[in-house]
Amino acid sequence: MNALKTILVTGGAGYVGSILVPKLLNKGHKVKVLDLYTYGTDVFDGIKDKAQLEEVKGDICNTNLLRQSLRGCDAVIHLACISNDPTFELNSALSRKVNYDAFEPLVKISKESGVRRFIYASTCSVYGVSDVENVTEDHPLLPITDYNKYKGLCEPILWKYQSSEFTAVTIRPATVCGYSPRQRFDLTVNILTNHAYNNNRILVFGGTQERPNLHIEDMTDLYCLILELPKERIAGKTYNAGYQNRSVADIAQIVRQVIRQELPERPEIAIETRPSDDIRSYRISSEKIKRELNFIPQHTIEDAVRDLIKAFKAGKFQDPMNNIRYYNIKMLKSSESSCVV
Repeated sequence: MNALKTILVTGGAGYVGSILVPKLLNKGHKVKVLDLYTYGTDVFDGIKDKAQLEEVKGDICNTNLLRQSLRGCDAVIHLACISNDPTFELNSALSRKVNYDAFEPLVKISKESGVRRFIYASTCSVYGVSDVENVTEDHPLLPITDYNKYKGLCEPILWKYQSSEFTAVTIRPATVCGYSPRQRFDLTVNILTNHAYNNNRILVFGGTQERPNLHIEDMTDLYCLILELPKERIAGKTYNAGYQNRSVADIAQIVRQVIRQELPERPEIAIETRPSDDIRSYRISSEKIKRELNFIPQHTIEDAVRDLIKAFKAGKFQDPMNNIRYYNIKMLKSSESSCVV
């Protein structure tokens, strides 16, 4: 067992972080969260014992704050970014500042501060469009948007700092799905489930585009696993992390089928298809992470839809179709912050 006790999670109050942080605490870690809390300060209200949780409201572009926050940390899980293509393009200068310009200072200060493990959340969308049956980690990076490009450009920066005392790992996650205390309804499975449940109708743009998917519970379990593995197994490695490769049209059918099972009293969900100029399509292979780390996802798209239905029925969302808190691009439009995490 390694001695990575204190973990800094950048963007830890976000969609993935708000599931990850409680897991880390339950495993006995001390956790520092560095986040602007743009989407609310209540994501950790459900944690009964916060003695091992330190919340820092601040900007990852602030190097002085980084030095203070990284003091005493053993590992960093870097989740903070301006996520997805339309949100990035809304303010490209700000987005580059957060996703790219702030990256090397964070890595450099982490290493100087004695951090021994750095986990970078890249994205599998760095592959762009590919007709390869299953895209592996060796596939050329062919980004078609600035969001994809800058996420990919951070990867070689991280390798510059890799050493025997500083273990660097890059994860390229699939599109994450499922319930979170900091919910997002701008991700494929979540979008379709929200519309199906609340409008009894699913609108599909295109539909033939292939998308890799990963349940949020599996995504966060993976980060916990990487903290526990010996450095010799993961140092300098890049891993795809996905599970089910499905077309958008197939995902719509899955959502309809699950709602039919869970809410049989409901009328049949209507699915309407319209043309789309979104050509991003790719299927990723996650065989490497299965082979080398024995990481096998345990949750499906169907599970994510069921989790969201349960949350809807429990009244956990306030006006999910319109509340800007659940939509990154709408929230960024309304934010006056100089840097968003």
